[in-house]
Amino acid sequence: MSRIRVAVDVGGTFTDICIMDEDSGAIRIEKTASTPDDPMQAIMNGVEQGRIDLSEVTMFSHGTTVATNALITRRLPRTAMVCSEGFRDVVEIRRANKEDLWDTYKDVAKPYIPRRDRLTVRERVSAEGTILEALDEEAARRVAEILKKRQVKSIAVCFMNSYVNGANERRMREILKEAMPDLPVSISSEVMPEIFEHERFSTTMANAVCAPVVVDYVSRLGERLADAGYKRDLLLLHSGGGVMTPASVRDFSARLAGSGIAAGAIASRFIGNLCGFPNSIGFDMGGTSTDVSLAWNGESRITKDWYIEFGYPIRFPSIEVLTIGAGGGSLAWQDEGGSLRNGPQSAGAFRGPACYKNGNRTATNTDANVVLGRLGTSLAGGKITLDPALATQAVQETVAEPFGMELHQAAEAIIAVANANMGNAVRLLSISRGYDPRDFALVAFGGAGALHGAAVAKELSIPTVIVPPNPGVTSALGCLLVDVQHDFSESFMADASTVSPAEMQAAFVLMEKQAVERLGHEGVAQEDMALQRTVEMMYQGQWRSLAVSAPARIESICPLIEAFHNEHEREFNYRREDAPVSIFRIAVKAIGIVPKAEIPRHEVLPHVPEPLGRRGVWFDGVSHDAAVYERDQLSAGAAFAGPAIVEQFDSTTVVPPGMSATVDGFLNILIVTKG
Repeated sequence: MSRIRVAVDVGGTFTDICIMDEDSGAIRIEKTASTPDDPMQAIMNGVEQGRIDLSEVTMFSHGTTVATNALITRRLPRTAMVCSEGFRDVVEIRRANKEDLWDTYKDVAKPYIPRRDRLTVRERVSAEGTILEALDEEAARRVAEILKKRQVKSIAVCFMNSYVNGANERRMREILKEAMPDLPVSISSEVMPEIFEHERFSTTMANAVCAPVVVDYVSRLGERLADAGYKRDLLLLHSGGGVMTPASVRDFSARLAGSGIAAGAIASRFIGNLCGFPNSIGFDMGGTSTDVSLAWNGESRITKDWYIEFGYPIRFPSIEVLTIGAGGGSLAWQDEGGSLRNGPQSAGAFRGPACYKNGNRTATNTDANVVLGRLGTSLAGGKITLDPALATQAVQETVAEPFGMELHQAAEAIIAVANANMGNAVRLLSISRGYDPRDFALVAFGGAGALHGAAVAKELSIPTVIVPPNPGVTSALGCLLVDVQHDFSESFMADASTVSPAEMQAAFVLMEKQAVERLGHEGVAQEDMALQRTVEMMYQGQWRSLAVSAPARIESICPLIEAFHNEHEREFNYRREDAPVSIFRIAVKAIGIVPKAEIPRHEVLPHVPEPLGRRGVWFDGVSHDAAVYERDQLSAGAAFAGPAIVEQFDSTTVVPPGMSATVDGFLNILIVTKG
């Protein structure tokens, strides 16, 4: 019997299925239309369409947008919060800031849990962890009865200073469970045991509101897969770049809030390393949005400063991904000042671009690419046919006539604005972080990434663009390249010059014990466990910290301080050797290693391929006679020069004039942006 692995990435327009044969490493792909009302239906449609025998599947990995969409749309079950008396409004007060500081009329959204469902009880813990006042259990039981009558579906418990002593929170959970045994209860001392009340309360609140939605979805999907013959655990990709089983979803549901975008970053990093580029920028352009990620020295950047909705941070470690509203379906429009804009409004999966023939008459990036000849007349292997006449009409009416431009000039203007938006996103994640884009390769994927990747790279002086073999389903491939992973952290505030190495070592050992227990709960064998330590530090007086790696045994703090100075200099371009350094937090990443299938390598035989045809493609106001290649016909060692178009089932690659391309042993196209 064959053994296969299946990965699923649910996007706004398409659901991508990546199917890998464990023995040969061969990959085949399927795309099916997403079903936003019930994402599971698109998954099962893809399984049927791909003729997947689930009894032969050894791993089923899934990047899901269920939690993300629930938070964005606020289609959330009724959830309650129990707080220390006097602190029910921490999540309402937030940080008293705004996303757009100068917009008087734009308010920050309300908390996910309204004030009427945020109740309080008397209890108090000191900043040192001493219980100054035990939980008022009589009041706690009254609160439990009230919430039971309100028929809430989930509860968050957030007490002051519980990050140093969670005894009162744990007791509150016990009382709530006595009244409502089957209700998910998230307590902040377990979800996010760190200082800063708002961040801790907000993360726990997000975790609580997501729990019923995610648990229901995961349970239903697991049952459908099991009924169809799948015998293993469903693996769910989380924001930190690992996977977890349904056993952990109930307690850490908000970790799935960044699930969908993490897959592409993982795949991008893997492909960059595979091609010999440990420094790579992921450029994932789909139908609605573009996700930009960065890997440095083979590792993804991790952040804890992220959110789905401004004002409500989710402090679980997450791969840093910058998302902007620029995709194949992004609409071109004219602002009040008369300037041409592109996105973030999108034509969506339906009606889609004008050339999809579903009634949209506003030009999109896809329509502009059709007009310029960069995109052919069919997508997804002929499942979607494009109408060039409708694309021409949309570009003419949306941009050419209002701006007094010739048709092709208007189409190029649409693409230029989109590329500028995406180039700015890359700058924000690279130059503003202290990284020079010229030191990186750009990994272009997603349904539209390879169409725009070379132009964006040229604008940023990035020397090499990598286009994976299956750009449209590369994010799904990322789901096959991950390990089981959990992150543990706790506040450890001390002066680095006086802290005891033995004290820090003891704190790490205690966390690592919890990490091993969690991995064991996930079914990971002892020999497949790996633990990674980090210490977060800052110059005294700062409030933002930087993380540095810590050794398995800490005998001196001096190497950690030196590593912090180096990281601070790289990030901010200065260091202060004479300034005292504070330790803020310690963390452990627990990894359960999942065996990876090997990507097959082909023999490289240099040759110049014969194009299947030629067509006129516009660049810089001039129509060029461009060679058109079929991706399946480009074997390892193929070399060709632009202008050229490479078409395939899930994407189209554009090689502009003056650039050259080769196919490597893993069948990636490497485009050199300088002639």
